[in-house]
Amino acid sequence: MKKLLIILISLLLVYWVGTMIVPSIIEKGDNPVKNLPPYEVSEEALSLFNSLEFVADLHCDALLWGRDLTKKSDYGHVDFPRMQEGNVALQVFTIVSKSPKGQNMYENSAEALDNITLLNIAQGRPISNWFSLMNRTIYQSGKLHDFANDFNEQFIFIKSKEDLSKLIQVRKTDRNVIGGLLGIEGAHALEGKLENLDKAYEAGVRLIGPMHFFDNELGGSAHGMSGDGLTDFGKQVIKRMNDLNMIIDLAHVSPKMYDDILEYSEKPVLVSHTGIRAVVNSPRNLSDEQIKKLAAKGGIIGIAFFDMVVGDDEIKGIVASMKRVKNLVGIEHVALGSDYDGSVAVPFDITGFPIIVEALLQEGFTDEEIRAIMGENVKRFLMEIL
Repeated sequence: MKKLLIILISLLLVYWVGTMIVPSIIEKGDNPVKNLPPYEVSEEALSLFNSLEFVADLHCDALLWGRDLTKKSDYGHVDFPRMQEGNVALQVFTIVSKSPKGQNMYENSAEALDNITLLNIAQGRPISNWFSLMNRTIYQSGKLHDFANDFNEQFIFIKSKEDLSKLIQVRKTDRNVIGGLLGIEGAHALEGKLENLDKAYEAGVRLIGPMHFFDNELGGSAHGMSGDGLTDFGKQVIKRMNDLNMIIDLAHVSPKMYDDILEYSEKPVLVSHTGIRAVVNSPRNLSDEQIKKLAAKGGIIGIAFFDMVVGDDEIKGIVASMKRVKNLVGIEHVALGSDYDGSVAVPFDITGFPIIVEALLQEGFTDEEIRAIMGENVKRFLMEIL
């Protein structure tokens, strides 16, 4: 009995040590930065960037990894101090609750082994998280609340139009004050129960992307097996989101579901992080027709930063994607949608946004167009929906 107890204690000790070491190793491998800061741009680009009153990014998965976001890290893509350093007013933090083993852009099964289960175990997160997608969602929501409370009153958790107005007003005199809006990537997190949508709302969630890399109870993913459109349960979720003034994110949905949600939703929707098929032909990206349909509904499109959606020369691809949307439907529909900390390699971390300003200037974008892209479009959209 004593020997068994020693073995058990030894195993628990090894596990505890593993939770201290393994998660950072995993994240460093999954979220590399190709070019490390500090970043150098022209005086013109830096001056314009520093003059921007509201810089916003529509997608970041930093809550998944377990880092303390109130501390500046030398790995990963986003944390609160780097947001301050990079003059970023608002970041959308999304909750990832499930990701299939072998994840790819073309076809994934909902029955595949779940990578997030293994990550939760490696991180030493509560056992209640290990086998419940909703518990993972509530846990990550709680972490953002904790970080907000721990950041010396310099982080505003955006849950309403009033919160956003407060952020805008406070930043006129103190740019160290930043804000975050909480989202869910994939409504499989609701576990097929409409009441869980209300629980997520109560936990602070204000944005939901119905799909991620596999089909779920709401319908088909762009990378799933069925290609289905919006189900009856999906319609219930969309209606309830409209009633609650929640933001609907069409990233990762199947083409059929894309059209169904645009038709069924009574309010404008967005695509938080994507590429454009005219730049990179991928099922992950939007066609010209889809761009026009979204714009007609009053939506905005966040352009992602990684090579699988914008091409090997990411900076060139980001600008080309923005230019395509601008030329098709107007500058008012273009935004930043990095996909930071989303298991992708990016050309720069969140302190590198002046690089985008430089590239846009070189391509002939005006100062006002750049202001719109870098955050004013997001501000306008959120003030309309929240």
